[in-house]
Amino acid sequence: MRNKRFGNWTQYIGLIITLCLISSFKTDTKKKSNNDTNLVISSVWYVAGPTIENQEVINTIRKKDTIIRVTATNSPVGEIELNVLITPSQSNDGSPTNLPEDSNFVSITYKSSHPIKLQAREGNEDGTGCVHGGSHPRVDLPISPDKFTTIKIPWSDFKQDGLPNGKRLNINNLCKFNFVNYKPVAGATLEITAVLIQNLKQSKN
Repeated sequence: MRNKRFGNWTQYIGLIITLCLISSFKTDTKKKSNNDTNLVISSVWYVAGPTIENQEVINTIRKKDTIIRVTATNSPVGEIELNVLITPSQSNDGSPTNLPEDSNFVSITYKSSHPIKLQAREGNEDGTGCVHGGSHPRVDLPISPDKFTTIKIPWSDFKQDGLPNGKRLNINNLCKFNFVNYKPVAGATLEITAVLIQNLKQSKN
């Protein structure tokens, strides 16, 4: 009888230990996911070009559904440019961000009917402003028309004009991301649910 009771207590203690380990794992996972700021949540987004949605609509949907969504008009003329500052600002030309040394990539979850050029725009040479223009190393985002896909892009992949020998991105002077559709067609869509910069922490906007 004593052995039976001892066995029950052993099973009980083992169950408690297992539950504690599971809880600890979930907490660690949550902490790790919270390390990276999602720019879809933290920052105001801006748009230029022939889209059905204007800036107000884009950000209203962003705050409600945690998604960025743009659709080309029926007769689009010119490129569509969707952009977001790394550090939130009262305008589309704020201050550049000096990313932490342990930040090695950006992770993007998106769905797109057409090819997208992702530009990482740098600040001015003094590192004090984000006026439009200047250096903007870039990468290509492949088409993903039917489902959301997540792509992890190392900072070393961003090169000026997308050229193999182009100048590499300076992550200590990073202003914004530009998602550009250079040749939109009627109804072309781009949806983004996450833009996560490794080890960047910010408050929500």
